[in-house]
Amino acid sequence: MQSNNGAPHLLEDIDTILVDEATIKARLRKLGDEINAAYRGRELTVIAIINGAIIFVADLIRELDLAIQLDCIRVSSYRDEMRPVQEPEIIDRIRLDVEDVDVLLIDDILDTGKTLSRVCEIFRKMRPASLRTCVLLDKQTTRAVDFEADFVGFQIPDEFVVGYGLDFAERYRQLPCIGILKPELQNPPEWS
Repeated sequence: MQSNNGAPHLLEDIDTILVDEATIKARLRKLGDEINAAYRGRELTVIAIINGAIIFVADLIRELDLAIQLDCIRVSSYRDEMRPVQEPEIIDRIRLDVEDVDVLLIDDILDTGKTLSRVCEIFRKMRPASLRTCVLLDKQTTRAVDFEADFVGFQIPDEFVVGYGLDFAERYRQLPCIGILKPELQNPPEWS
């Protein structure tokens, strides 16, 4: 089945929708308010961990009434698997100088905590004035390291989720909601 734009109708691959589009939008407004209050009167450097956080970051920064700078970092640990299969590896670094500035790292999901913990270690060495983290989703049941985000969009159960930037083998990012991928599709892809 095709959607109006010619892309596959990917919602058919979702077993359960955890967070719908309207709920995401409402939470982003409140999350923006929380971040605005925390950084009122200060300039903020937002660092997005992409690809997963790209949609979340784009929508969230539109809710901020702060002066911001934006840069991106790329981290790999999943490849085409459902769980991290390697230690987080930084594969693209930022270009901004973050020494003595307020930094907010934004990621799509906090599960094992290894990625954000590792990225925070790297950023602390750059000596920012402050360093906080924001995640769209917090999957608390799978922590491998002691790490909590400062700002959280939603708490979710220990399920494999896709949509709103989150992917499986680079697919499903464009879904406007967050859902659990059908179990029979949670295997390494055979797509060509």
